[in-house]
Amino acid sequence: MNKDWSDKNKRMQSLIGRETTFAEGIEVLIDLRNDLFSQISYIVNAFPGEAFYRMPFAGANGYHSKTIAYSMWHIFRIEDIVAHTLIGGDEQVLFSGGWQKKIGSPIVTTGNELKGEEIAEFSKKLNINALFEYCKAVMESTDVLLRGLAYADLKQSFSEEDKNRVKDSHCVSSDEDAIWLVDYWCDKDIRGLIKMPFSRHWIMHVEAMCRIKDRLCREARKGANPIARCGLSCNHCFLKDWCGGCRTAYNTCSDAMNHPEKVCTNTSCCIEKNIDGCYECDGLVTCRNGFYEYDDINAIKAMALFIRKYGKKELLKIMDYLRKEYKFEKIQDVLGNDLEEGLKILEKSMKREL
Repeated sequence: MNKDWSDKNKRMQSLIGRETTFAEGIEVLIDLRNDLFSQISYIVNAFPGEAFYRMPFAGANGYHSKTIAYSMWHIFRIEDIVAHTLIGGDEQVLFSGGWQKKIGSPIVTTGNELKGEEIAEFSKKLNINALFEYCKAVMESTDVLLRGLAYADLKQSFSEEDKNRVKDSHCVSSDEDAIWLVDYWCDKDIRGLIKMPFSRHWIMHVEAMCRIKDRLCREARKGANPIARCGLSCNHCFLKDWCGGCRTAYNTCSDAMNHPEKVCTNTSCCIEKNIDGCYECDGLVTCRNGFYEYDDINAIKAMALFIRKYGKKELLKIMDYLRKEYKFEKIQDVLGNDLEEGLKILEKSMKREL
């Protein structure tokens, strides 16, 4: 489990256990939920449509055996049902906002009854942008509910009437892999529900989503040109474990993320000029496009200049050497901010490597 999320979850549980710190604990919980939701936002904003229905861990034991789209639906359908039908006794966000039609979902259940390829086929039918907006609406409505709770509410339990109300909503499948949820929820008090559907359940599925998207990025990079258009070696980038690179559909490069089409300025320019990368451009030295706009990362332009003189294969060899010699997160930590000095360091390393 992610240490920051785990620590925040433990702190929340400790704080809500005392009346004097209950309100603070709720705010810690909401902060945790915001952290987790930012991961979902990142994935939705960065990854192509196919990422949401692919199953790179199909057949595995664990939440990562599902799809990203399924995880989003599952997390927030459970939260919607528990927060509104069970606790609030009011209308679920799915129905009050007409979200089922917007999302294109053939079901209103939690999805626990779906198996194997059914999960992938279900995921393909969903409008991901609408699903994301639904998730956000559920989160916000639950945050309102959480902030409205008092310490005394933590011990509120549920009756057979409450169980029947959930069953009668038909939002939990009668399938044996789903129907157990009703007893599971109703056997808890409010404090127990805070600990699972509203917090830990999120953590487990968001971590699974991250594991799925990281695998998809690694798969996308297999066989792809490891040199970005700007000259950066994707194999040695600090984003390499969760970015497919600008040569693939799984591009989450920091500069690309600033553009609506997720295509950075350097890539757009190279495509327009019909060249492989900036290292083939006559205007490289004075260029201020994209990454080259920032003087503090002249290291990337130094790599492009090195490629122009010695080739991409030679750069990859030098980068492997530098990785062994230095512990660095970002290449500018080694090459510095001066363009000429960065190029000299690469050239000196070439001689040492030989």
